[in-house]
Amino acid sequence: MGVDTGSGLESRLLDQAWPLLADRPVVALTGAGLSTDSGIPDYRGPGSPRATPMTFDEFRSGEAARRRYWARSHVGWARMRQAEPNAGHRALAELELAGRLRGVITQNVDGLHRAAGQRTVVDLHGRLAEVICLDCRRRGPRPELQRRLAELNPGFVDTYGAEVASAPDGDAVLDSVAGFQVADCPACGGVLKPDVVFFGENVPPDRVALCYAMVEGLLPESGPPGALLVAGSSLAVQSGLRFVRRAHKLGVPVVIVNRGWTRGDELATVKVDGGCSEILTALARRQGRGL
Repeated sequence: MGVDTGSGLESRLLDQAWPLLADRPVVALTGAGLSTDSGIPDYRGPGSPRATPMTFDEFRSGEAARRRYWARSHVGWARMRQAEPNAGHRALAELELAGRLRGVITQNVDGLHRAAGQRTVVDLHGRLAEVICLDCRRRGPRPELQRRLAELNPGFVDTYGAEVASAPDGDAVLDSVAGFQVADCPACGGVLKPDVVFFGENVPPDRVALCYAMVEGLLPESGPPGALLVAGSSLAVQSGLRFVRRAHKLGVPVVIVNRGWTRGDELATVKVDGGCSEILTALARRQGRGL
């Protein structure tokens, strides 16, 4: 396994990773480390704040838990929706446009791949921009809920200044949520939840099957296999690691770009220890020169 420890990032990327990625189909698996340059903190990267995200069972435990979640999310979403795609997102979109990248499997819920122009995206853990009712299963846009929460809690967002920290899931870290009013489903009065996979929930089976199919599609009937490009994920949870394991089992080369250790390092053909924006931009530049 080749490892880049941070110096001469572009040259090492081209020397180690490019032969595995050039002139063959590629699927990207992305994680929170890709979005840090857009101002969204990650969970496990070097220097990341300690985070204990709410589990699904906790969310369903009662009104108090939902009040805490939606108060934090209401403030955090007002900021998160302003995040813009960074150079890493744009580089992947460029690679897709050039025919080098078949699509992206993302563990992120921020929607920045689509905002960057990525056309083929599987949102493994869902998207914060959508809301679902746990009772009647009605789906709706997050901005609509944000408006309703603002009406129920006038001035709540403005109470907290820019100095309030954000959690990796985009929620604001608030000392108190007393008095916050939670909005119910407008159709049935049921419990609303962002349409994302919480810790303790399972990714929908059809979504998992689609991702497996993307990875297995990298193994052609003849010729060399494609490659799986992992960008910005520590692969600490099984939901993403399983696709790396499947690729490795099939003999599909795995290129990992991430700052620090990942749980998939031993499965990587090449591991580049560096920032996604720099590395992916260098990769897109190489493609643009036709080298």
